[in-house]
Amino acid sequence: MAPRDVTVGAPGNVTPPFDNVIKAAQRNEQQGYDAIWWYDHLMSWWPQSIWTPDLVPPAKLQANPHIHLDTIATIGAVGVQTERVMLGTSVTDAVRRSPAMLAQEFLTLDHITKGRVILGIGTGEACNATPYGIEYGTKPVSRMEEAIKIIRLLWKSDEPVDFEGQFWKLEGAIIALPPYRPGRYPPIWIGGVAPRTLRVLGQLADGWLPVNMPLDEYKQRMALIRQSASDAGRDPDAITYSLWGYVVIDDSHEECHRMLDALLVKDLCLALPWDVFKRHGYTHPLGERAFGMVDYVPSRISRERALGLIQAVPFEVTHEFILHGTPEDLAEYFEPYIAAGVKHIALQNITFAADERKLTSSFRLMAQLVKYIKGLA
Repeated sequence: MAPRDVTVGAPGNVTPPFDNVIKAAQRNEQQGYDAIWWYDHLMSWWPQSIWTPDLVPPAKLQANPHIHLDTIATIGAVGVQTERVMLGTSVTDAVRRSPAMLAQEFLTLDHITKGRVILGIGTGEACNATPYGIEYGTKPVSRMEEAIKIIRLLWKSDEPVDFEGQFWKLEGAIIALPPYRPGRYPPIWIGGVAPRTLRVLGQLADGWLPVNMPLDEYKQRMALIRQSASDAGRDPDAITYSLWGYVVIDDSHEECHRMLDALLVKDLCLALPWDVFKRHGYTHPLGERAFGMVDYVPSRISRERALGLIQAVPFEVTHEFILHGTPEDLAEYFEPYIAAGVKHIALQNITFAADERKLTSSFRLMAQLVKYIKGLA
């Protein structure tokens, strides 16, 4: 298999000790990963109420699921300790971080990393806003769109600028810090799948970072992005199309099916919108038209309620959403996506969240999968 221009990303470590965060990033760089992505959370998606050793393996090693380092500071520190790998957010938002702060933060990271940072942005999640006294608000896509416009406006002028928007008003605002490389500002990638989000992406963004979805859906959403880009006078091929996958990997496909039933694996599916469940003939555990990003705040869920919600996630949904199988199975799964135009694949190994005995073996198999994807095996 000849090498090809598909790049592969991995998630960044977000828990102390910080020496391990640096070591993990350096190891990923050495193993051939092209990007490291940090999610920007104040709390985990996993409820603390179920975080006990009798239910979930990681609780034996980490006392609380909500131990998170700040993403911006972490990327800056890792940027000094790495040389080649791209570093990005997967994703941040303009709910907690204002557009002006994001503009300055990512230009600063651009200098620290010497041009290796990606601003991944989305509409945010209720769990990272409402518990902290931050209004999650309405029209999240419009808010993200306006934030991107402001960020680009502040980046591309070293003179004071004005902006009259629905959410922000600028009067004589200025960020005169230039990019590390003249004229080359950090790329902006959007995470999300809603039609309006994809239209904004085609008009304003440089990359798409969605979670795993069926191939036909991916192609339909990619077509919407491409049409939006064309309508805006942009080159659709200049956008990087990617795919983020939660991975359960093993030498045995059937063993992966067993691990798909683990609490922490099924819990991730609560983030999905209601229509994914409906496609398989089920109602979302959170309600008829629920979307976990809006309706699920893990810190407010009792142990009994959390277990009930998680156990109500059907196997069909987990089987579709969580990538699973042998390295060969997974490489075969990605082939039609690559043929459709995917240029970056981000892989988050969650195997050990289902079975802690698989920690070493799963990362060994992940290294093999990376080689398959990049055409090096």
